[in-house]
Amino acid sequence: MKAKKGFTVIELIIVAVFAGLLLLLFFVQKSNLDAMGRDDQRKIAINAMYYALEESFYGENGYYPESISEDNIKVIDPALWTDPDGHNLGDAESSYIYTPANCNNGKCKEYTLKAILEKEDTYIKTNREH
Repeated sequence: MKAKKGFTVIELIIVAVFAGLLLLLFFVQKSNLDAMGRDDQRKIAINAMYYALEESFYGENGYYPESISEDNIKVIDPALWTDPDGHNLGDAESSYIYTPANCNNGKCKEYTLKAILEKEDTYIKTNREH
């Protein structure tokens, strides 16, 4: 009897399972990398807002505003006001949060900026001590 050439059904199943596991691992890692990239975007935006508040707004006015937007903080890229999910700072769904404190007539002495991250704890920046 002549030996048949080719693969057995079991060999094909093993190769298919192995390929499926590799694809699953690839997509899980890709998802993690994408989330980490969005977290980095959020940190960059919060840092830009922080430095704009400290160096530009507070430097010119001597106080912090009750709310921030591209209308009163003009020195940063307008695209940074929108989080990676497409929500603007101030929207209920936004991952960016600005919380003023110790305010009197629209002039605040303190604030907290937060970015809610996917893969890390919330990223927080607070005002400098003046």
